Amino acid sequence: MELSNLLEYEAAAKERMADDDWDYVSAGAQDDTTLRRNESAFRDIQINPRFLVDVSERDLSTTVLGHKISFPIMTASSGPWYYAHPEAEVAVAKAAGRSDTIAMMPTNAGVYSFQETAQQATRPLMLQLYHYGDEITEHLVTTAKAAGCAAICLTVDIPIRKAIDKRLARSRALVEELLGRGNLRDRPDLLQKVQDASNIYTLPWSRLEWLKSLADLPLILKGIRTVDDAMKAVDHGVDGIIVSTHGGRYLDGSPGSIEVLPDIADAVGDQIEVYMDSGIRRGTDVLKALASGARAVFIGRPVYWGLAVDGEDGVYKVLEILREEFDLAMAYCGITRVRDIDKRLLSWK
Repeated sequence: MELSNLLEYEAAAKERMADDDWDYVSAGAQDDTTLRRNESAFRDIQINPRFLVDVSERDLSTTVLGHKISFPIMTASSGPWYYAHPEAEVAVAKAAGRSDTIAMMPTNAGVYSFQETAQQATRPLMLQLYHYGDEITEHLVTTAKAAGCAAICLTVDIPIRKAIDKRLARSRALVEELLGRGNLRDRPDLLQKVQDASNIYTLPWSRLEWLKSLADLPLILKGIRTVDDAMKAVDHGVDGIIVSTHGGRYLDGSPGSIEVLPDIADAVGDQIEVYMDSGIRRGTDVLKALASGARAVFIGRPVYWGLAVDGEDGVYKVLEILREEFDLAMAYCGITRVRDIDKRLLSWK
């Protein structure tokens, strides 16, 4: 039977993945409050359709940091993809290329390094970055730049290496395994530094200028959840932010991403590009995110589901399901261009 939506892909992926791997991928922090809120908050937003509009031709394309993509959905870096499929990073990059969009590759790649993936990619790739120390960051950023990286995305919402929830306690050992298999496979000296590193996962505001100087690439911050931090990102010359709860995995009790997105987007205006992730499960969720101020969205766990079901083809089908649902939502709202989506489409409970 052909799977027709992301929830069906989730159920099928659970059947295919090993129990321990599924538990790690699907887990949120502590009571899963934020994990659940990421999805339920979308259901609290109602869509106001508009009719008697000619929607026979619709343009779903947009731009991200100057790169045109065919629809405003990208794939996020989301952990050890080889848990779901042996082609891991390459499968995701190829699927994103087939959908004419951007894929974000992980620092903690488990099979292929950024350079190896880039050689097989047909569309731009971003590098998601954890900071394990200056020498390691410099190596990761400069090698990614040489491979054609489109942007660096610094994850800022994991300030220490110890997970807040025991279900995610595999993190420290897993980091060393993944780096040793992927991006630091040829640099055992740097891998040793990761093993010896203190509990620092990110950089302070004062060092973002240094990070940008390493390769002169656009810089995105992932994990922004407050207006204050968003405005600091503007002040520090950041090119974009991802409003994200990290899928509810590392701090429970915070609002869902979609709940804080409107205030953040209103505050920064057009000074930087704003994206969001966490909880996207339907094309209507994409519409709601864009109407709330996002330029585009990233999907995380659904990438796993697609990989587990059918590798590259599965990820591609997940993306195309979201494309079709988003396209239909635009049509039913009388919208023919992405740039015309705004908050007038929405009502909140």
